[in-house]
Amino acid sequence: MPTTTKPKYYLTTPIYYVNARPHLGHTYTTVVADTVARYKRMCGYDVVMLTGTDEHGQKVERAAKEAGVKPQAYADRISNEYRNLWKELDIHPDRFIRTTEPQQVTAVHRLMRQAKANGYVYKGVYEGNYCVYDEMYVDEPLPGGLCPECKRVTEHVREENYYFKLSAFQDRLLKLYEENPEWVQPESRRNEVLAFVRGPLRDLSVSRTTIKWGVPWPDDDKHVFYVWYDALTSYMTGVGYGDDELQWERYWPADLHLVGKEILRFHAVYWPAFLMAANEPLPKKIFAHGWWLFADEKMSKSRGNMQYPQPIARTLGIDALRYFLVREMVFGQDGNFSRDALLTRYNADLANGLGNLASRTVTMIAKYFEATVPARNVAADPELQASFSKEKLQAILDHYEKFQFSQALERIWDLISVLDKYLVVQKPWSLADDQAQRARLGEILYNAAEGLRVIAVLASPVLPHASQTIWQQLGQRGSSSDQSLTDLAWGGLRAGTPMGEPAAIFPRVDKKETSERIETMEEEIRNPNASTAPSAAAPSATAAAPAAVPAAAAPASPVKIGIEDFAKVDMRVGVVKAAEKVQGADKLLKVMVDIGDEVRQIVSGIAESFAPEDLVGKTVVIVTNLAPRKLRGVESNGMIVAATGPDGKAVLITVAGEVPNGTRLK
Repeated sequence: MPTTTKPKYYLTTPIYYVNARPHLGHTYTTVVADTVARYKRMCGYDVVMLTGTDEHGQKVERAAKEAGVKPQAYADRISNEYRNLWKELDIHPDRFIRTTEPQQVTAVHRLMRQAKANGYVYKGVYEGNYCVYDEMYVDEPLPGGLCPECKRVTEHVREENYYFKLSAFQDRLLKLYEENPEWVQPESRRNEVLAFVRGPLRDLSVSRTTIKWGVPWPDDDKHVFYVWYDALTSYMTGVGYGDDELQWERYWPADLHLVGKEILRFHAVYWPAFLMAANEPLPKKIFAHGWWLFADEKMSKSRGNMQYPQPIARTLGIDALRYFLVREMVFGQDGNFSRDALLTRYNADLANGLGNLASRTVTMIAKYFEATVPARNVAADPELQASFSKEKLQAILDHYEKFQFSQALERIWDLISVLDKYLVVQKPWSLADDQAQRARLGEILYNAAEGLRVIAVLASPVLPHASQTIWQQLGQRGSSSDQSLTDLAWGGLRAGTPMGEPAAIFPRVDKKETSERIETMEEEIRNPNASTAPSAAAPSATAAAPAAVPAAAAPASPVKIGIEDFAKVDMRVGVVKAAEKVQGADKLLKVMVDIGDEVRQIVSGIAESFAPEDLVGKTVVIVTNLAPRKLRGVESNGMIVAATGPDGKAVLITVAGEVPNGTRLK
């Protein structure tokens, strides 16, 4: 490991559970972590950012069984989806840990043995309720046997376990929180943790015998480790615990664990107790952020309201996704996701704001000064320069430092407004034909370009691609992300520097059309084998502008399934009784289909291929056992089966001959 004199900064995302594909919630945490990592590097730190996948436990074991594959094969597939998503979003963690790696077994065994040697692990028997979803025993279930955390039905179990003496750490944990009031953030979450620990604490089962998919218990092969004991240890495995002592000594303890509020207890109570029992150093801070809500409900697979990042990134660009996530939600609180808010932010803040300022400034310098930075007048426009004073810039860095990302961006956009107003008042275009005003014209455009340079550096942790594009348009060498935030000051733009080509960074988009494209792509992700419209191709990692290129026909899926999987899909013959357009959606039709014993309402993305009146009376095939979901506020209870023709139009799948409505395909 190379030596460095830089101070270290080690931060982690949660180790994401592989029971389902990554969604917008996972993306939010990882984008925030990447923003912190970029900010800290620009402040001179030797940064290590860790993410990864948590691959053991009963949920994974059951999900793999339902998919007809071995747990390892299932974990491999979902773990690769995470890797591929971060690659597509141009997020490159320094460490990607998987809990199925051999080093993880070594680390988990070492941590437990140290705790056991210190008298904090013993064998016992548990009988009671168990929540598979939260992977935890439930001592006091809600009425009906519901888990108090997730409100799902628990299972009654009785099994031999190894126990961790969590009760022995109540006083030490309370002392930790009281002596380090910012160890758990935000304050509201710290209060929740305090209330739980004062509970009082009960000893915690840290092994299972009813499942086999987990890290084996040393010297007792009937047991595997409790999934959270395993997963939490991966934060240490990722920096060499039990494997690379030099790396371990350099980077542990973690400076920051970023987690969702639903897993705070495991990180703020169990994790420090595990470390105290083994005499290992504690992480320096736990920060629990809120949830992204959709129509005021938590996003979840069971509700069918899961949102995915790919449609946004592929339609608006990576930086637009990053900006919305970091700007829209106050870090630590819940936030509501809506496409309308996303597109409003894009057009108002990015297209009309930063994008327009960059375009105006670079284009005028190209036009009036042959694409060369004009001369600087140090004494010109002191009020403008005061807006970019060291104190004003430090206030923005202070927001970053406190994880107040929304406020940091708000202050950066205040600077954009200052420059916009400056150009409107000074009207440099009105001076261009007056040779006597040429020096003043140069002063104005230098100031605009210099302000833009400072903004590009300040915004770089959140908007790395757009900032780099601006940096290059201003003729600057290297990367905007390599600049020192702590040394940033007015006057760094050198007169006479040749500038790059002007180019649009965030072109305006039509909200209605773009929303429909995103919605269609969301549906394709949820139902990958039922696409009725072409997708948009992903822009390059450095692109910030929207792209809309029809994708080629997808190759046949290489995934093989058993007949029992196919049998789960209930496809039936029906006749369309009525059809109408969904208000406000050019691609969606509300279709009423008679399937014998009922008439089903289905929302289908085939409006560009069929007029509503042309569908009435047609025989179609529909999937009847999909979970209900809403599109543009209209509930859909199934899916019309269709293919995409060579002209990009939808082709309905039907049956030859006459068969009764409701006949099942098999």
